[in-house]
Amino acid sequence: MNKTLMPMIFVGHGSPMSAIEDDEFSRTWRALSHKLPRPKAIVAISAHWYAEKTMVSSLLKNSMIYDMYGFPKELYEVVYEAPGDPALAKRIVSLLGPEASLAPRGLDHGSWAPLKWIFPEADIPVLSLSLNGYLSPAEHFALGKKLQALREEGVLLFASGDVVHNLGLLDWDKTDGFPFADEFDQAVKDAILKKDYGAVVHYEKFGAIAKKSVPTPEHFLPLLYLLGAAYPSDRVTVFNDRRIYGSLSMTGYLFENEATV
Repeated sequence: MNKTLMPMIFVGHGSPMSAIEDDEFSRTWRALSHKLPRPKAIVAISAHWYAEKTMVSSLLKNSMIYDMYGFPKELYEVVYEAPGDPALAKRIVSLLGPEASLAPRGLDHGSWAPLKWIFPEADIPVLSLSLNGYLSPAEHFALGKKLQALREEGVLLFASGDVVHNLGLLDWDKTDGFPFADEFDQAVKDAILKKDYGAVVHYEKFGAIAKKSVPTPEHFLPLLYLLGAAYPSDRVTVFNDRRIYGSLSMTGYLFENEATV
């Protein structure tokens, strides 16, 4: 029987406050729910599980991880206890290879903050995948390619980070981006829309604007998994194309493919 390839989503998750605020970003995430097919499961690749090895969450039911500090009490009362899928976790480990392992990890805010808008019922299994801090961008891209087969099995690949993420330069009073942030976000967007994914993998070649936009890699790396799992025939749509606080990008990408396999 023919199967349609599942879409993939990268969200710029920005501030955790978007989990509880009805703002332009959360409204866009909510709108995604109306155009996405219901997945069998979701593999969440969040900037906030940056670890020493590649791991896949194996819980039968996800626990909540409130990995943010100094925010209103309401944010720490959000509950998104989606089920897990231990059998699928083992399948993903087998796809990724001998370096991957299982771990009893819950959901961090990089995952639950956007997912509560996109799939608010929390009734779809969510499995988290860590970012191995010892791997190069090219190696993360290669792991993404190993996940490509999941798209044929009804699994949604969901990546959460920020193309531009420099907390040291944040200006909380600024409603748009600094010039370097706008320029880097645009360069990455141009490369993705041209499907020049190699340019994104080797983002450091963008020079000084890359160094300021990606001072540490964890918020950029989730995007590379989707680029690795992309098909040449994927249609890419950009959403939330905005920079805020000077040095934070909210830009997201939706990869869709009407082909059957």
